[in-house]
Amino acid sequence: MINVEMLSTGDEVLHGQITDTNAAWLADFFFNQGLPLTRRNTVGDSLESLVAILRERSEHADVLIVNGGLGPTSDDLSALAAATAAGEELVLHEDWLTHMEQFFSERGRVMAPSNRKQAEIPASAELVDNPVGTACGFALKLNRCLMFFTPGVPSEFKVMVEREILPRLRERFTLPSPPVCLRLTTFGRSESDLAQSLDHLPLPDGVVMGYRSSMPIIELKLTGPATQRDAMLALWPEVQRVAGESLIFEGTEGLPALLVRHLREKQISLTLSEQFTSGLVALQLSRADAPLLVSEVLPSQPETLEQSARWAAELRSRHLAGLALTVGGMDDEHLNFALATPQGTHALRVKFNTSRHSVVVRQEVCAMMALNMLRRWLLDKEVTSEHGWINVVESQFFA
Repeated sequence: MINVEMLSTGDEVLHGQITDTNAAWLADFFFNQGLPLTRRNTVGDSLESLVAILRERSEHADVLIVNGGLGPTSDDLSALAAATAAGEELVLHEDWLTHMEQFFSERGRVMAPSNRKQAEIPASAELVDNPVGTACGFALKLNRCLMFFTPGVPSEFKVMVEREILPRLRERFTLPSPPVCLRLTTFGRSESDLAQSLDHLPLPDGVVMGYRSSMPIIELKLTGPATQRDAMLALWPEVQRVAGESLIFEGTEGLPALLVRHLREKQISLTLSEQFTSGLVALQLSRADAPLLVSEVLPSQPETLEQSARWAAELRSRHLAGLALTVGGMDDEHLNFALATPQGTHALRVKFNTSRHSVVVRQEVCAMMALNMLRRWLLDKEVTSEHGWINVVESQFFA
């Protein structure tokens, strides 16, 4: 097995001033390529610290992906740290300098003298092309470790990993087959409840049942080597059975994308009206290119369940929409949802413990509740079915 590690650099990453999305993306991408990361480290903008950790990891890792620190400013130290760790000088890569000058010229800009630094790499390094930015990457062998140095800009980093680094790894190493990962996502069940029902499953060698909690959903993952695919597929129906009515989607497509696919297949348009969720439902659906006719955000106001249902029906009629989905305002820990359909309007009244969760979490829960109502109707399921830990205090259908 290849020992692959990642090193993230920068004070802003180390101190939590920005979220290290590159590390999360690389871990997931490499895992799906059969290259699970064995370690992730973060270090600040200190030359001494950078040199020390490069030398240390070069004795343990087979591959190290170093991210960040290739910019034109004084705190971008990755190239100098690599050269220092290897006992080399930085040398100017003339071809990359020409490329950079052309990059700026084509955009009608003059390259600042400080950018010249981005064309300097350790003497023994191999240049790694950056097709979308000015900072070139490079590869360097230090002790047992092949190190790849990449810029921190996510759009540049991802392109370089996919187009430049992964092909080099495939050339130099015999990579294992990607693992099998079966996933499903639930809504309305607790992690402990699901785990209690699944702990009895006899798992094949090397197969792990995992749980990922990200309020308000729980993801179940059955992960194992490709050689156990058939055994995992044989177990999967039991996982689906346990998830039951709380299962909202499988794989990584996501609920909004699933809903949009069904709306388009059925050629149904949708109108939204939101109060407490402040446009969150519309945001999630619009990112998946939903066929939205109208989306409005209104001030919160108290409503009876019948009033909420009537408003949803009027909204659907006024805009000649196939469906109208509404989320009401929070009223003394209660909130109404309504889904107006050609057959009538489904309405739910839900009670929340406002002291238990923040407003942001409650908004996420409410948005998922609304999307799940839509999902259940599109799949010809009972809209007002069991919702687990979500306390539905009243449900009605208005013809």
